[in-house]
Amino acid sequence: MIHETIVTTAACDGRPHIAPMGARYEEDCVILSPFRPSVTLDNILASHCAVLNFTTDVRVFAGCVTHCASEWPTLAASRVAGVRLAASLAHAEYELVDVRDDKERPVLRLQCVHRETHAPFAGFNRAQAAVVEGAILVSRLFMLPPEKVDREMAYLQIAIDKTAGEAERIAWGWLTAAIARYREGLGSAGGSSAELVSH
Repeated sequence: MIHETIVTTAACDGRPHIAPMGARYEEDCVILSPFRPSVTLDNILASHCAVLNFTTDVRVFAGCVTHCASEWPTLAASRVAGVRLAASLAHAEYELVDVRDDKERPVLRLQCVHRETHAPFAGFNRAQAAVVEGAILVSRLFMLPPEKVDREMAYLQIAIDKTAGEAERIAWGWLTAAIARYREGLGSAGGSSAELVSH
């Protein structure tokens, strides 16, 4: 099972980095497999730690993959040399215990050393799930057929229309605008559309 989370890391100079990333759990460890090149990967290899943040503010997912809003307030982690999202409902701090190197997608195994809960979880919202799915589509525009993207976005739009609040509508707008920009980039001479989905 893969869980969609927000991974926060810090560079050697303390500069925070925020990235949506799928995580797999094995007992008290988490497995992350970032694609190269990756700031998250570089930061984890340098600091030997990472923080997983659990949030229902899907603007973070959409903002990061579209680069519409990639900077969010952070606080120092409690046990590791990293940061957490200030507005996370909960977070877990991890230390790196093993690396299986790969030229495309290394596998990182990290062990949990600390957990905190900051706010209650109010329940599931279909629009939030739709934004997360839409963010995944945007992150893979370079590898998916346009027809598939359009079909899935149209289906996800139903949940947005029926259940979205203001935050979800903002996030959805970022995603749809990003798809339009990507396609405009493909159609223009010298357009660098790949930059849109790199993270």
